Amino acid sequence: MHDDRTLVEARLRRVLDERIRPAVYPESVPLEVAVWHAPGEPVPVAEGLAADVEPVTVGSRWGAPWGTSWFRVTGTVPEAWAGRTVEAVLDLGFDENMPGFQCEGLVYRPDGTPVKGLNPRNQWVRIGAPVQGGEEVRLHVEAASNPVVMDYRPFTPTPLGDLETAGSDPQYTLTRMDLAVLDETVWHLVTDLEVLGELMAELPVDAPRRWEILRAVERALDAVDLQDVGGTAEQARSRLTDVLAAPAVPSAHRISAVGHAHIDSAWLWPLRETVRKVARTAANMTALLDDEPDFVFAMSQAQQWAWVKEHRPEVWARVKKAVAEGRFVPAGGMWVESDTNMPGSEAMARQFVHGKRFFLDEFGVENDEAWLPDTFGFAAGLPQIIKAAGSRYLLTQKISWSRTNRFPHHTFRWEGIDGTRIFTHFPPVDTYNCSMRGAEIAHAVRNFKDKGAARHSLAPTGWGDGGGGTTREMVAKAARLRDLEGSATVTWETPSAFFAKAEAENPEPPVWVGELYLELHRATLTSQAGTKQGNRRSEHLLREAELWAATAAVRTGFPYPYADLDRIWKTVLLHQFHDILPGSSIAWVHREARATYARVADELGGIIDAAQRALAGEGSVPLLFNAAPHTRSGVPAGGARPAEMSGRTTRAERPDGGHVLDNGLLRVGVDARGLVDSALDLAAGRETIAPGRTGNLLQLHQDLPNMWDAWDVDEFYRNTVTDLTDADEVTPGDDGVTVRIVRTFGASRVTQVLSLPPGEKRLVVDTEVDWHETEKFLKLAFPLDLHTDRYASETQFGHFFRPTHTNTSWEAAKFEACNHRFVHLQEPDWGVAVVNDGTYGHDVTRAVRGDGGTTTTVRVSLLRAPRFPDPETDQGVHRFRHALVPGASIGDAVREGWSVNLPERRLHGAGEVAPLVTVDRDSVVVTAVKLADDGSGDVVVRFHEAHGARARATLTAGFPVAGVEVTDLLERPLADTAPPAVDDGRITVRLRPFELTTLRLKQA
Repeated sequence: MHDDRTLVEARLRRVLDERIRPAVYPESVPLEVAVWHAPGEPVPVAEGLAADVEPVTVGSRWGAPWGTSWFRVTGTVPEAWAGRTVEAVLDLGFDENMPGFQCEGLVYRPDGTPVKGLNPRNQWVRIGAPVQGGEEVRLHVEAASNPVVMDYRPFTPTPLGDLETAGSDPQYTLTRMDLAVLDETVWHLVTDLEVLGELMAELPVDAPRRWEILRAVERALDAVDLQDVGGTAEQARSRLTDVLAAPAVPSAHRISAVGHAHIDSAWLWPLRETVRKVARTAANMTALLDDEPDFVFAMSQAQQWAWVKEHRPEVWARVKKAVAEGRFVPAGGMWVESDTNMPGSEAMARQFVHGKRFFLDEFGVENDEAWLPDTFGFAAGLPQIIKAAGSRYLLTQKISWSRTNRFPHHTFRWEGIDGTRIFTHFPPVDTYNCSMRGAEIAHAVRNFKDKGAARHSLAPTGWGDGGGGTTREMVAKAARLRDLEGSATVTWETPSAFFAKAEAENPEPPVWVGELYLELHRATLTSQAGTKQGNRRSEHLLREAELWAATAAVRTGFPYPYADLDRIWKTVLLHQFHDILPGSSIAWVHREARATYARVADELGGIIDAAQRALAGEGSVPLLFNAAPHTRSGVPAGGARPAEMSGRTTRAERPDGGHVLDNGLLRVGVDARGLVDSALDLAAGRETIAPGRTGNLLQLHQDLPNMWDAWDVDEFYRNTVTDLTDADEVTPGDDGVTVRIVRTFGASRVTQVLSLPPGEKRLVVDTEVDWHETEKFLKLAFPLDLHTDRYASETQFGHFFRPTHTNTSWEAAKFEACNHRFVHLQEPDWGVAVVNDGTYGHDVTRAVRGDGGTTTTVRVSLLRAPRFPDPETDQGVHRFRHALVPGASIGDAVREGWSVNLPERRLHGAGEVAPLVTVDRDSVVVTAVKLADDGSGDVVVRFHEAHGARARATLTAGFPVAGVEVTDLLERPLADTAPPAVDDGRITVRLRPFELTTLRLKQA
């Protein structure tokens, strides 16, 4: 037989595009359209429905950036269409090649009942099936003219990312507003041919199945009358019956399809628009569930569910009904799909507390899985947090985006820093927007790395970010792929059903130990410094507010602000979303975030002040309140008393124009350029700074990544560096014992103050940058005289080691990494810590000197200046505090990290305030002291072992204790854990390295 394969395949493409798809709607009549443009922010539905409208025609331009237009469409079904299926086809000006990221609409009936969303590939609204002739049609469309911020030239700087700069020019052209007959037979023929054509293209050319499909397709195309597609569609479908009925082979890969719409809680749109995106998608999906009995849809992010409940009660009612039926599934058990690298220990825990509690309270649903398809890497402390929240599984897809190394597994157990293992799955379909295309299904099969040991994978299916979720076309394709020869099998299932099957078939999968590092998007650890500092400050203020309010409540009857703390926590957690905290959202998002963090700080400051005043009482005794988890200035953790001051600091001028700072523990040399050329640990007689090098060195790099401007820093940025060594001023500080340095470069100015606190072995570096650079990267370097092949970075509830060398491509790829409050480097008998109050990105490199010694350089990432998606990223004034701590053990690093982030608070009162709880071992760090969320008055204490060693410690309660329980993060007793004994308020605990524990203490 002659090889005519390419001829038939080309015929299929043309006939589908030019004849069969256009015949899906064979008849149409125009609708009458009128519009009202809301003058400002979105209005309530009732107001939009009642607004006075003006006539508008197809072809008209509409929609200023970020505006809302209410379209009213009216018409009459022709009598000749009686008994047929009729739909409204409403094209607002969509670009179908971009399933989201543009204009959208939500359709309402005149009584305000939501019908469904309008999206680029979901433009239809069912009028009737069958319909009555003469039926009047009246629909309202709340249309959002969200601008296309990331277009076909995706990283071009644009003013469209903020309402204040976006302008008012209309963005879209009204394209189609019709009533149309839907020919369902033709629609099904399209799906048949798409499924078979896509499957055929993925089969080997010499596979018999490919040729069977080819011949069946050819016979079907022969049956189509191109001038009467509708009249011949059924006959064409009949010629495909046999090839569509051929069952899959027994060994076929099995895909669990989960209806999904990945909706970023903010990104190229502001938070307020996400509220509407979620409502449109939820309306779409509940409508699709009504039409498709096998379909299952999962939605994550409790915050998004809460938005629907608050802002769209009509949609919420439909969602609740679908949840009760088990088909609209709460997924993930987190407040938002947060970043997991940068949130602190308690914040990461509270993501699960608030997320899981919302789903439990609203639906009685307990999530077993963490659902984070798009998060930019996963911190090594996360597995035990997932377990402590009562969950068992993790799903993500993002690691497939890594640029250097291919991750070796799709199903595995992920082991965290404490030894906890979590069953984890990476969907091999390599997308969280699967559309059931044959290429996607075939890729999942070929890509699946666990063949032989397992055969199940998951496919999150649907358009996200304004795409409207799963479409009826995807559901129709999945139905044909349920059991089809040559393909993986596809079944709609819930995430929990998938994980149960996957774990049952592969109970002992491979193990991956340590962080899941994404070899991409490394600059998200630095972009938008103000957002990151706001997050860090808010986390520590929340710790203080809970600690002092709980202490005051127990001691004085102070009214514990349950509702306020709950609300503020949810605000902070929302802003940890993986495009807000990482700095990859539009200007509008970060402008609002800065304002929100300022309000949060004011409100928490008020709670802290009121609680401390209640504790201090009236009096003139000067008190220092210590919220850190270690004794400071003689004040115990969680208590207040007069500070014990020790030591003094001196400053002397050097003959070379430099300065020497000395506090008896540390002697620091500052040269005439304001660079630190010596940091001598006097007790150890050990120099910190590498020979011939200087610390406190600001370094400036060119920084234009190949793509993903706010997200990425590419390794070639290191090829170009300018050391900022010229100083405008190097002078004594106002107090006489500090050194003040001023530098200017480009259009920017840096002011630094170097200080040695009395009695403390740390050099504090306060840096103020008035930043006006573009496409630059600013780092602060400390070259250390240390020989070590690894260093520690703080992560949630502990720390994690990374290599200082680049032996393999895996190590070389980690050229920018995350830490929380400290990094720590150590030789066996001496170490150094670098601590910070609000930066996350850093790099560590090593070099061997001519004298044979090793220089290990720690560089803190301060600021970037990408121009997309926010063209003014980080422009303005920023303040940072870092400290160099010579001679530091890992315990010193932990303590100093807490200290720099929790400044002392001072006020006058009647006398000492005893801590509510104390722990007798520094390695056991208390991260939260609070009252139980259920309002019982029980005191909840959360702590962990922070040094990486076993620990036996005694926790002592400063109040009478009637009983104690070991609980999960949601403060529920752990059934399999015996409560520790209480002896006169003392509780002895034994902890494994990095083990996390939560105790609930009942007041007597």
